[in-house]
Amino acid sequence: MPTILIAEDEPAIADAVLYALRSEGMQAEHRLLGREVVPRLRAGGVDLVVLDVGLPDVSGFDVCRELRGFSEVPVIFLTARNDEIDRVLGLELGADDYMAKPFSPRELVARVRARLRRSQPSAPQGWTTHGEFAVDREGHRIRFRDQPLELTRYEYALMAALLQRPGAILSRAQLMDRGWDSDADSADRTVDTHIKTLRMKLRAAGVENDPIRTHRGLGYAFEI
Repeated sequence: MPTILIAEDEPAIADAVLYALRSEGMQAEHRLLGREVVPRLRAGGVDLVVLDVGLPDVSGFDVCRELRGFSEVPVIFLTARNDEIDRVLGLELGADDYMAKPFSPRELVARVRARLRRSQPSAPQGWTTHGEFAVDREGHRIRFRDQPLELTRYEYALMAALLQRPGAILSRAQLMDRGWDSDADSADRTVDTHIKTLRMKLRAAGVENDPIRTHRGLGYAFEI
């Protein structure tokens, strides 16, 4: 649930924005003065700032300039003026969007959602996501909910093979072809043993339901 900080000195506008954001399932906080914005941002946990330009103590432009010295949090300016020079100045200071008063709270919420989507961190380069799992095939690494799994070479090979084709049943021979590069330890029971230890590690990592399904006489499948 994202947290939105609103700095606005007009109570009616602030109440309308707070109501619109909370109605859409977001957390929303209100600050009346510009000097209260930076300390709140430094405390952490703010995902986006809705910032009035004409605050009673300091200019919203000054607030934006200061917060851009340490934060890349998205900023949407609100202003009673719609002059091009003000829009340009706000964007050059690092704002992400600009809305002139009067405005529709529903449109503001839509813009907030759009900015939040754009600011979400993407998966690291080289990683492929599969539900809550991510695989870095070049680095031979697998993560669950952004936490690395401590896997052996064979455990990684088995899980990577299963994740590559979620839902598909892979026989023990197919799994050995993908995970073993020699005849050593190439018995069917070896695959079963590594599947067992892999399941234990997934449980320890917080995976609630065992995603590895056993299909007797056929092999294994990974259900995301």
